[in-house]
Amino acid sequence: MDLFSLDPNVFLTFLFALMRISLILFLMPFFGGQTLPATAKAALCLTLTLALWPRLPLIGAQMPSHPFALAVMFGAELLLGLILGMVIRFVFAAIQTGGQLIGFQMGFAMVNVVDPDSGASEAVTAHFMYMVSLLTFLSINGHLYLLSGLMKSFDLLPPGSILISPRLTDQIFALSGQIFVLAIQIGAPVIAAILLVDLALALISRASPQMNVLIIGFPIKISVGFLFLGIIFEIISLHMEGFVSRMPLLFSQLIGAMR
Repeated sequence: MDLFSLDPNVFLTFLFALMRISLILFLMPFFGGQTLPATAKAALCLTLTLALWPRLPLIGAQMPSHPFALAVMFGAELLLGLILGMVIRFVFAAIQTGGQLIGFQMGFAMVNVVDPDSGASEAVTAHFMYMVSLLTFLSINGHLYLLSGLMKSFDLLPPGSILISPRLTDQIFALSGQIFVLAIQIGAPVIAAILLVDLALALISRASPQMNVLIIGFPIKISVGFLFLGIIFEIISLHMEGFVSRMPLLFSQLIGAMR
């Protein structure tokens, strides 16, 4: 294909490819975060479109000519980006939820930072675990799996053929239900260790009432919490590796449920 061709059908295929790639990338983690400048994200979308567009199975004659039909297609592509981005963010939300639980147990509930990706305020442990999970995701080439799923979406889902089916909603609810389960699994080592520390401090305060357990309890719980965070790093890497390995099948199931 020639980008500078005056054929309107060819130009429409380029616009459609640019529309889907930009919408999906802007809604994905890391690619669509607020930490990246808008000009850099626009340049990335344009570069990826120019690289992938000649290999995409797009036919210009299938593109609608009416503005209302184009608006409906744009809304369908936006919905596709929202669904795929939401599914990818589920695992990061689970890790952040586990970090919130850990921060509450360690006494860091009042120590909050602003997440540069979403702009929301969260516990410092949640933000720390999110950054660790994001670096792990990038180190095992999770972003390449995202781009591979983006390419596969053009083969499995033609323009404007997105359909919200009961099977799709069931899959999304099933994935969202795993957030709290995964959060408990990630935070369980620290929560169990600090629970034992609280139990030991309660026995000490019972045996020696003159000891100020409140003062010595905070540094002990913080030290034990940081000690067991090393175990959580291994758990995060295992969960992230399993999630990345299942991403091609997950994308195929989601896109298949949209057809």
